[in-house]
Amino acid sequence: MGMMSEDEHLDWAKKRALEYLDAGDTRNAFTSMMSDLSKHPDTKHHIGMELGANFMLLPGWIDNPTEVRRWIVGFR
Repeated sequence: MGMMSEDEHLDWAKKRALEYLDAGDTRNAFTSMMSDLSKHPDTKHHIGMELGANFMLLPGWIDNPTEVRRWIVGFR
């Protein structure tokens, strides 16, 4: 099987991250999304990764499931 397209990879990364989030694990949801995006040449420099890194500077952001979900789902 060949490499997934950018859209397929993004959907896969979102699905995995949302599984962590739905289990109540916001930190691993974030980490999973960042890690998975870095594994594909078309997503490894996605602007959303930079935004996520900057969001980490906001106190409490990583522990807010609503904000983490918004970040994950908002990737395009």
